[in-house]
Amino acid sequence: MIHGCFILIALCVFFAACAFWIWMIVDCATKEPTAGNEKLIWIVIILFAHIVGALIYYFVRRPQRIAQTGH
Repeated sequence: MIHGCFILIALCVFFAACAFWIWMIVDCATKEPTAGNEKLIWIVIILFAHIVGALIYYFVRRPQRIAQTGH
């Protein structure tokens, strides 16, 4: 019984992490300014670093972009 609960929790965490990763890719692709190569660099970071890259984008770049552009 404990083993089944662990698998269920692990699957929920996995799907939540994948959804967050996809959300950050879409957010970066649609809302990041197109000036320079920053958008491309962030998308590459998010794609290759997966959840770690998405977390870095969320906590480092996203607040800066929101402060600069308002969205």
